[in-house]
Amino acid sequence: MEEGLLLVKEGEKTSSESSSITRGVLVGEMKRLGFIAAPMVAVTLSQYLLQVISTMMVGHLGELSLSSTAIATSLSGVTGYSFLVILSPFLSFSSCCCIFYHLCEHEGLISFAILIILWRFYLDDECSLEWWSFELLILLSGLLPNPELETSVLSVCLNTISTLYAIPYGFGAAVSTRVSNELGAGNPQGARVAVFVVMFHAVMETTIVSATLFAMRRIFGYTFSNEKEVVDYVTSMAPLVCLSVIMDSLQGVLSGVARGCGWQHIGAYVNLGAFYLVGIPMAATLAFWVQLRGKGLWIGIQAGAIVQTILLSIITSCTNWEKQAIKAKERLFEGRSSGNNGVM
Repeated sequence: MEEGLLLVKEGEKTSSESSSITRGVLVGEMKRLGFIAAPMVAVTLSQYLLQVISTMMVGHLGELSLSSTAIATSLSGVTGYSFLVILSPFLSFSSCCCIFYHLCEHEGLISFAILIILWRFYLDDECSLEWWSFELLILLSGLLPNPELETSVLSVCLNTISTLYAIPYGFGAAVSTRVSNELGAGNPQGARVAVFVVMFHAVMETTIVSATLFAMRRIFGYTFSNEKEVVDYVTSMAPLVCLSVIMDSLQGVLSGVARGCGWQHIGAYVNLGAFYLVGIPMAATLAFWVQLRGKGLWIGIQAGAIVQTILLSIITSCTNWEKQAIKAKERLFEGRSSGNNGVM
């Protein structure tokens, strides 16, 4: 098997690599991505819509009800549900006896907890670092003057982009599967085609969604509140929300490409730098020092999203897909060797 691997390293090419990218290949890849992404989009939308519909109903009770619900939801998400999400990968491969053994092992308890948290960052950076940074906006908005209005408006904006993010999240999961499969099969051309097609999907989706949202900017605030003050503020925030939709669509699929290539650690570092070194400090500065308030918070966090998208775009555009296919084969060979030796 080692000899076969060396032959691939020497430059053996598959038939798919030597063939050119035709219209039929692109259409076929679009269908495959669509079949994979559609269930993901449906499931994610069904999960988010439950919370969004509840927020809509509460919002029509009053400005205070909407803002207090937003703070409660964000606080519970950061301090409660997110930590359950962090522990979920550990539960997927550990039995109950193993869990209690590790939790009762006093000497390694702290290091074990840190390991699980860091591992979760590597597995799914969108559900940890970026998620917490957006929830932090809601908590910070409670410190602004007129916190009821600021928190209500930011809650409307955050619920809007969270719902719309289901589409790029589904395509990100789809391209992650396609890229990893093609690289594992030693087909770098197939991985390249998958990335090209999903980026085309992302551009088309973000164009349609952002244009529709901007056209409805004067009325979509009424779905969350009947307070004219809130609706007018949401209308003024609509261009920034459209920018958020564009950035989320692009970074959603680019993060999927990174996961498919096994770059979870790179994604975690990019998110950490973009949101916690750029986004949140800029948001706090614009909101509290420049006195832009809620708009400042949103502009700052979008600056972090722009940095994140630029970094992921550079990494993806500079990728050597042939080398990634070789690395995937090496990892596959190492895994099989470890399994034969009884290590795994």
